[in-house]
Amino acid sequence: MQLSDKPTEVLSQTPRRVASVHRTTKETDVRVSLNLDGTGKCTVKTGIPFLDHMIQQIASHGLLDLEVEATGDIEIDDHHTNEDVGITLGMALAQALGDRKGIHRFGHFFAPLDEALVQVVLDFSGRPHLSCGLEIPTQRVGTYDTQLVREFFVAIVNHSQMTLHIRQLDGINSHHIIEATFKAFARSMRMAIEIDPRRAMQIPSSKGVL
Repeated sequence: MQLSDKPTEVLSQTPRRVASVHRTTKETDVRVSLNLDGTGKCTVKTGIPFLDHMIQQIASHGLLDLEVEATGDIEIDDHHTNEDVGITLGMALAQALGDRKGIHRFGHFFAPLDEALVQVVLDFSGRPHLSCGLEIPTQRVGTYDTQLVREFFVAIVNHSQMTLHIRQLDGINSHHIIEATFKAFARSMRMAIEIDPRRAMQIPSSKGVL
């Protein structure tokens, strides 16, 4: 009976994992509020409709409560706003995770979307690295420049200090490929950030630090 009660006891001792980050530059103004132990609630307004749709996937499939509001120089193009939303979200992830005690740390997922299939593997290692194997066949989805997908993940990786590998196993439709990527990322992150009741709030590293 004591063993079955232990996960509940450990979870009850977990600090509330939330963060709010406000980042301003001469090009953008971005606010992100994040609850890692949420239910998938999302409010997002970046001025880039396709990016909004993808952030909704992160919240929904990652079970994060997420609020994102951004204004930027989209009259030039979407690059600065897209990148700075990624930066701010990465900063919020790092802040909410804190010293990363008790998390599973690693996550992986295969996400299909019709003909598209994407694999994501990640590690909240403290060492930023992105390996992105996407082959998106068109330059745009709607008005969204598909080159910005990689830039978004570069920004998240660098500021959350995660290792992220993205592999496209199949797909010919750009929308499907990108959406499968965001869904796989969300589910991988959900796995990685969940509390491991057997860790007893220890750092998930043989070095004792991440």
